[in-house]
Amino acid sequence: MPSPRTSEQPRPGTAAATAPATAAPEAGKRPADGRDHFFDNAKYLAIVLVAIGHAWEPLPEGRLVEAAYTLIYVFHMPVFILIAGYLSRNFELRPDRVWKLVTSLLVPYVIFEVLYTVFQRVMRDPDYSLSLLSPYWLLWFLPALFFWRLSTPVWQAVRFPVLVSLAIAAVATVSPAADGSLPVQRILQFLPFYVLGLRLGPQHFAFVRRTWVRVVSVPVFALGLLVAYWLVPRTATSWFFRKNSAQEMDTPEWTGPTATLLLFVAAIVLGACFLAWVPKGRTWMTALGTCTLYGYLLHGFVIRGLRYDGFYDRPFFNTTLGTVAVTAGAALIVTLLCTPPVRRLLRPVLEPRMEWARQRTASPSSPSRS
Repeated sequence: MPSPRTSEQPRPGTAAATAPATAAPEAGKRPADGRDHFFDNAKYLAIVLVAIGHAWEPLPEGRLVEAAYTLIYVFHMPVFILIAGYLSRNFELRPDRVWKLVTSLLVPYVIFEVLYTVFQRVMRDPDYSLSLLSPYWLLWFLPALFFWRLSTPVWQAVRFPVLVSLAIAAVATVSPAADGSLPVQRILQFLPFYVLGLRLGPQHFAFVRRTWVRVVSVPVFALGLLVAYWLVPRTATSWFFRKNSAQEMDTPEWTGPTATLLLFVAAIVLGACFLAWVPKGRTWMTALGTCTLYGYLLHGFVIRGLRYDGFYDRPFFNTTLGTVAVTAGAALIVTLLCTPPVRRLLRPVLEPRMEWARQRTASPSSPSRS
């Protein structure tokens, strides 16, 4: 999901480092800067969908908007998480890698949990309490990604990892004990997408870039919107958030595992259709895709601030033109928050190195002390 540090470069001598012919989907060789621009472009487009979905939440109820909201919630976070898994294939539990996880995920989580708590107290609830075990709204993704990446070696060792992770996700939906302050349900229910990303190769992303997949994706998305439109009055939107058990939503236990499997399949199909239209080379959005963590963490202040200020209460936003304006505004805001100037300004907060806090390890040639 959106960390500027999710990508791990292959080490010299590894298979990934010695296979430039398959380093990027539909590309003969990796770009000179070492990045695969396809994934930067995909992350930018996905973060735009995240912002649009959040901006639609305060809009007056409307079946068409609710259907579109449901549709993008089926696949936008799964795509983010799948890409995070793919870019984590070379992750190892070395001290330097773990420290990088701490500084790029846990430290920003703590900082923004404090900032959003202050924001909530000033804007809405003076008694809102600070709790690192209860992530504020969108902050759940940071600790989730931290735990997913730490679990990478397990999924690289176990047999049938995707099936095992799906079984864990299904069990989570019938485990009320996982409903609590910690985002355990989301960590477990979104886990299969991360594990699937670990198992994918460049050839799979090359496959979804084929022309016929692009052609087929159009009617598939249209069909998906029709199904979402039909589902709106018949099912709870909470299923797509993947944060509650079946018991919490007052549904029979069997609906949890069933929904897990159906949502997984739907997310993969719609995610593939989405990725089919992602540009593969460097474009105007490529640099923005390297800063998606900034857009993800910062756009919440704007959207929640407008909501608390009564911005959405205007009659204009009960019209089609108002919905279009909110959609365009959300895309513009998150785009601006992903720009390099914002990254340069806030890098010490979102990408701290914190070498002063890191334990120094003796070099291999240094004699040990007893």
